[in-house]
Amino acid sequence: NREQLKIKPCYNLIMSKFGQIKLRFRQLWFKVKHDFFNPLGLLAVIAFIFCLSWTWSGISSISRNWELAQRLDAKQKELKLLELEVETMELENEYLRSEEYQELAARHQQNKMLPGEQMVYLPDNTPAAKTKYKEAESPEPVPPSNLEQWFSFLFGV
Repeated sequence: NREQLKIKPCYNLIMSKFGQIKLRFRQLWFKVKHDFFNPLGLLAVIAFIFCLSWTWSGISSISRNWELAQRLDAKQKELKLLELEVETMELENEYLRSEEYQELAARHQQNKMLPGEQMVYLPDNTPAAKTKYKEAESPEPVPPSNLEQWFSFLFGV
């Protein structure tokens, strides 16, 4: 009996809270039913759904257009690169067909020469000859410091 007396107040408290929740739900349902399920409310809900779908389709089409533009730019860059490669190969083929190249190739590969020419063989350069002009080179000028560049820019010095 004592346990039943302890449980009964808790049960009554739970049932009263449940009743309050049920009452609030019924009030909310009444408000929704009378505010939104009338012709003007339904029209507002339909307009909201239409605007939402229209906005979503606009955003998705903008996103798709941006992706397609990126792909188009990449393909155009690739096309320009391939056109440059083709042009380079055409110029190289033109050079290889020229008489100048054919003469140089014949001289180099088959040791051919024009009448009256003689082949002269030179010895390899000595280490002194290889370093002769390296010592004579002037050192590279030291670039001015950042502060000197600013003074030159601001005051024309």
